[in-house]
Amino acid sequence: MDNNQNRQESLNKLIDMIKDVDIAMMTTIDDDGSLRSRPMRTQEVKEDGVLWFFTGYQSGKSHEINDNDAHVNLSYSNPDDELYVSVSGRATLTKDKQKIDELWNPALKAWFPNGKDDPNVGLIKVTIDKAEYWDAPNSTLVHLYGMAKAAITGDKARPGDNEKINL
Repeated sequence: MDNNQNRQESLNKLIDMIKDVDIAMMTTIDDDGSLRSRPMRTQEVKEDGVLWFFTGYQSGKSHEINDNDAHVNLSYSNPDDELYVSVSGRATLTKDKQKIDELWNPALKAWFPNGKDDPNVGLIKVTIDKAEYWDAPNSTLVHLYGMAKAAITGDKARPGDNEKINL
């Protein structure tokens, strides 16, 4: 299997994990170098490893991406399924009208009262560089069995899958 095929398979697995998790914590770098996180609704997950988010074009996170450092981290979590994903990538800010029209939904009027033509409407495009995930079994019984087995045998507990993905 060639490297491109491995990359696409890893990317497909990652996309499948996060596509149904609506909210990610997006971390940017503040003016003083500290990390700053806030919840963001993922609008689209593309097969090529691009994620889209609406933002206020004049927001703090937009400033941090444009003026400080475009590196961001996105943390996705689905505790009911014991799924945790950390995505690192590069963000760009855009006011691409065609993409805004494509992704717009009426619920966004809560943040942009003038609709998709609000002058403050912007998009953050995140291109994934790498990711890591932790995916534990859904069944509590399976999870408990693994923990008990590890305690009895002295082996390290293996509560689920963990993988780093470089794209």
